[in-house]
Order: sequence, then structure tokens, then C-alpha cells
Amino acid sequence: MIDFLSTKLHDPHFMTMLLAAIAVSATAYTLIWPLFAGENLSKRMKAVASERERIRARERERLAKSEKVTLRQTPKQLVSKVVDDLNLTKWLAQEAAREKLIMAGYRGQAPYITFLFARLITPAVFLVGAVFYLFVITNFDKPLPFKIGLCIGAIYLGLQAPMLFLKNAISKRQLSIKRAFPDALDLLLICVESGMSIESAFRKVSTEIVGQSIALSEEFTLTTAELSYLQDRKVAYENLAKRTGIDGVKSVCLALQQSERYGTPLGQSLRVMAQENRDMRMNEAEKKAAALPPKLTVPMILFFLPVLFVVILGPTGIKISQTHW
Repeated sequence: MIDFLSTKLHDPHFMTMLLAAIAVSATAYTLIWPLFAGENLSKRMKAVASERERIRARERERLAKSEKVTLRQTPKQLVSKVVDDLNLTKWLAQEAAREKLIMAGYRGQAPYITFLFARLITPAVFLVGAVFYLFVITNFDKPLPFKIGLCIGAIYLGLQAPMLFLKNAISKRQLSIKRAFPDALDLLLICVESGMSIESAFRKVSTEIVGQSIALSEEFTLTTAELSYLQDRKVAYENLAKRTGIDGVKSVCLALQQSERYGTPLGQSLRVMAQENRDMRMNEAEKKAAALPPKLTVPMILFFLPVLFVVILGPTGIKISQTHW
């Protein structure tokens, strides 16, 4: 079985057909899927409502049985046991990683313990995979030190894999917040100018913006709670800026702090910040549009021009070959 897999993996024709089949399937899926994707927001809201009712019923049963109910998320027992036994919180603990977890939307101690467990397991998994591939599946005709170097590289890649996952999650979450933040500022401006307090405005906008960005709705909900219960309101705005890590949000939080401290008109500050964030979003879109032609140059040279030459010169080549014969 291993010899068969090794033969197939080293067969250029088989690998070409496999990659072509994957590319065609992915293209067909990309083109067909939007035709079948409808508006699922109403279905999701109904599912959330029904799930909420089931959770309420279950929690009422637990309370009736005098069971201890906790709302704090806890990690799995095996993960927690491994982290505690090996004292990973001492050897692998990083405050930067904890902050990145919060920016990615993973809050609490459970995601942090899971992250430490992943940092312990992924190097071993990558090492086993590299050893199995280099020494079992393939007959890699290279010196032993070179193979050991590849295994060490796999270990390093395993160490960096959890951080790469966090960076990807943070970038996706920040993109969702950036796209919806100018509209959220407009809604905040309308709420504030209508006479609502900033806490009520954040609460109202968090419920209205959820269809556009769930991450921004979560952040506004947490900010509403912190504004209501923290003694220093400045800390709530600072926490919002830290949790998002976006320059536009940081500038808005700074403007809100100055408005709270000096009594400047909040509506004017929100209006200016909304326009600035909208301009920033437009500038980023223009930068991406301007960078598109250079990025398309190499793919067009590699894939488009050869096909074009075949289509144009193919009939001529066929005629010349027939004439020659």
C-alpha cells in the first residue's frame, strides 16, 4: 500500500490530473454555490431563538435539581490536565498571545489553555508527519543531515502554526469590523443627536449592526457593559481599542475620551470620525484596486498568453505540418 501511494505521489501525470480535478471542482463550486445560497439570516435568527429557549429550559431543570450552574467556559479535562501537569502556563505563557486571543474573539481562560496545549502538540504532530513522509512514504535521496534539517524546520513550523492561526483569525475579524464601523458610527451619531446617552447608543447600535458584523456587535455589547459598571469610563474606551487593534477605532475611542473629559460636543466628534473612517475604507479599496494590475501580470504571462498563442498559431502549425507531410 505504501509503495502504491509513493508511486502515485511521484507520478507527474497522476498529480497533474489530481490538481486539475481539484481546480475544476473548486471553480465549479465557486460559480454554482452563490446560485443556491439564499438569505439565511431569518433562518439563523429562528434557530438562535429556538436554541435560546432550549437552553433556558435546560438551565431551569438544572436549577430545579439544585445543580451548580456556571456560565464560565471551561476547557476540556484532558487539555487542562496536560497543561497543569507540564506547567505550560510557566514555560509557554505569553501576554502577547493572550492579547491576540482577545483580538481574535477568544475570551476567557479556556481558549488560553487550549492555545498552550496547541503550542505543545503541533510541533510533535508536524515532526511525526515529516518523519513519516521523509523516511517511510518517499525514498528521499538526500543526506541524513538534510533530512534532519527538514524535520527541525517542521518543528519550527509547528511552533509558529498556532500564532499563524491567530493572525489569520485577527485579520478576518478586523476586516469585518472595518467594513461595518463607519455605518456603526453613523448610527451612533443618530442615536446621540436624538438625545440618547452613550451607553444606550452603544446598546442600540450593537443590536442593529449584528447583521453586518457580529464581531463589532460583540465589541459594542462589551463596551456597553463596561461603561455601565466600571468606575472610570476611560478604561472602557481603552479596552475597546485594545480588543480591536484598529487605528480607526482607536482614534474614535480617543475622541470619546476627550469628549468625556473636556465636555466637547459628542455629535460633532462622531460625525468627523465617521467621515474619516469612511475615507479610510475607500482609500484601502483604492489601494487594492491599484495593486491589482501588477499582481495579474505574472498569472497572465504564465497562463493566459500561452493559451492565446496556441489558439492563434495552432491552425497555422497544423497546416504547416500537413503541408510538410
